[in-house]
Amino acid sequence: MDTTYPTPPVSVSLNNVRTWCALCHASALLGVFLHFPGHLLGPLIVWLIKRGDAPEIDAHGKEALNFQISMLIYNAVALVFCLILIGFIFLAILWVLNAIFVIIAAIQASDGKFYRYPMTIRFIQ
Repeated sequence: MDTTYPTPPVSVSLNNVRTWCALCHASALLGVFLHFPGHLLGPLIVWLIKRGDAPEIDAHGKEALNFQISMLIYNAVALVFCLILIGFIFLAILWVLNAIFVIIAAIQASDGKFYRYPMTIRFIQ
């Protein structure tokens, strides 16, 4: 009697999961070209398409989206402060921090580590 069981096919390799996790974060840099929707659309599209493939992709996608939504709120507040001119400084700082944190998160994700963004309001659990 044969007691061997066939191994189930693996649909997503570890390398592929890391690539998609990094893309969840790095796709937010699309906002450089399409400012308002770009920061949100990239991570949202990647997360919606790939979240069912691996729990890691789901977690990274949620984290990237939460950070971009938080940054959108912070940018809106800074825009209000532009009326008294100090908001322009806040906007510049927020844009630089956004780019730096996204790059750090993408590098960490490609190394297989989970990165928690600072200053993030966790909307999507």
